[in-house]
Amino acid sequence: MRTYMTMPCIVEIVDANADVKDIEAVFDYFQHTDESFSYFKPTSELSAINSGKLKLEDASAEMREIFALCEKTKEQTDGFFDILQPDGTYNTSGLVKGLAVHRGAEILRRRGYKNFCVEIAGDMEVSGHNEDGTDWVIGIQNPFNRYEVIKRVALTNKGIATSGVYERGSHIYNPKDWTDKIEKIVGLTVIGPNVYEADRFATACYAMGEEGIYFLEYLDGFEGYLVGSNGIAMMTTGFAKYIIT
Repeated sequence: MRTYMTMPCIVEIVDANADVKDIEAVFDYFQHTDESFSYFKPTSELSAINSGKLKLEDASAEMREIFALCEKTKEQTDGFFDILQPDGTYNTSGLVKGLAVHRGAEILRRRGYKNFCVEIAGDMEVSGHNEDGTDWVIGIQNPFNRYEVIKRVALTNKGIATSGVYERGSHIYNPKDWTDKIEKIVGLTVIGPNVYEADRFATACYAMGEEGIYFLEYLDGFEGYLVGSNGIAMMTTGFAKYIIT
């Protein structure tokens, strides 16, 4: 395990031919992502854009790609995903973490691995099977008690991401109205075809409040589990197929 972007990062390879150099390659990519896209590090490329020292058109191809993906997500979610902050700066964290995990998984795939898990702070992409030869089992943390798991899901070749209060408290806002506090929900977990897709829609759907679960209901290839501030949970109709007792 390492810490990047102030968050714990885990790479687990089950395949017998696992090489520590390949794990290091994933961690190196996480380090690169942190150095390039950190909203808080003054030395990051994103900070150079936010400070006016660098124009987006003069930024790296990767930075321009991320901005394009963020704009695409904004359009797909009717504006509930927006990296533009009230002070005029940009914060790509709602998308770039999941993308980093996904691209870390892609590094392992290109190197021939079939069975692995890549994770940053609970957002993960799993491939194949775990060390027991079964689907990867992932716990959904209780937003009211960090030591309790409220649901367990079994996944293979999927991504899962959660947005909510959890470790950092309330940090997601409605970009359509920054004065609108999201108070009716405390956690939203999304399962998608990969963690990049799951993460970006988890961020946007959390910003929608209770309506986010209904957005997911009609989003092909995605399932969601929402925990309300009243302790009541709702899930999309297909989420139950992943739940294990």
